[in-house]
Amino acid sequence: MAYRQDNAAAHPGWFNGPAPSFGDANARLLVVGLAPGRTGANRTGRPFTGDHAGLLLYQTLLRTGFATGQYQVDGQDDLALHDIMITNAVRCAPPGNKPLPAEEAACRPHLTTRIAALPSLKAIITLGDVSRRNVLKALGAKAGEVAPGHGSQGQVGHYRLFNSYHCSRLNTNTGRLTPAMFEAVFLAARAYLQA
Repeated sequence: MAYRQDNAAAHPGWFNGPAPSFGDANARLLVVGLAPGRTGANRTGRPFTGDHAGLLLYQTLLRTGFATGQYQVDGQDDLALHDIMITNAVRCAPPGNKPLPAEEAACRPHLTTRIAALPSLKAIITLGDVSRRNVLKALGAKAGEVAPGHGSQGQVGHYRLFNSYHCSRLNTNTGRLTPAMFEAVFLAARAYLQA
């Protein structure tokens, strides 16, 4: 809490609050990230907007047909999402982008509500292991029901889960996650939705 209060005091013009979800209310695909980045959604008020991770995510959505328009890092753009919504496992920016288990638990009811509020939802892409674990818990499933690791997938109740490494600068700069690898997860989800 002190971390967020310090951010708000240092940057009163920033959003500095629980980042809302962004996308299509009738989405069949939900993307779940880790948490708002301090200079990303915490600053702009839109998930994955304003930080490095958003560049890869929104470029991928544009290439795979889940988005139209142009993405700008400040969020002042005409970007529109189609058949997809983006949210986070943790709603407020955590220190060092590493939420504590207590923060994950406190935000999990919001994630459960977000999932339940999408009447057409059929598939979920989790970005990283924190996201994967929290989605599974939000669905009342065991932590190992869908294996960790990039490209893993599995069925949990009514939903097909697709796991990806997080599109963070660390993962992309080290080559752990390439644009082609990331795009493949979204294409797999699209193929599932079209089947």
